[in-house]
Amino acid sequence: MGLDVGSKTIGTAFCDAGWSFATAAKTIKRRKFAQDRGAIVQLIGEQAVTGLVIGLPLNLDGTNSPQTQSVRSFAQNMKDAGLPILLWDERWSTQAVERALIEQDVTRGKRAERIDSSAAAYILQGAIDALVNI
Repeated sequence: MGLDVGSKTIGTAFCDAGWSFATAAKTIKRRKFAQDRGAIVQLIGEQAVTGLVIGLPLNLDGTNSPQTQSVRSFAQNMKDAGLPILLWDERWSTQAVERALIEQDVTRGKRAERIDSSAAAYILQGAIDALVNI
């Protein structure tokens, strides 16, 4: 399961059992961590998830930002879900997804609805591609 953890929403994505392709799923509106965790754990159970790939928002020069620390804390708090967690560099993910949605002629309103889950799929696909080629 891929997660794009933002301050207002969490985009989710899933991959097929063969680790071939990632698909955008639902976007979770952020609330308190316990509620966010509950929504994620529910999806984990529904989709038989075996691991989490969480996008790590580094600065363009590779250094940490306040959002990086927030996502690291989120990942640390998700460890009790009992799944392996991989933090994946998500630099450029939102921009790449937005560009792709614009090319598909998706309206601004629809892009806003789909950007976070699409970014989660982009992050997850990057991790899948790298892990499969090891």
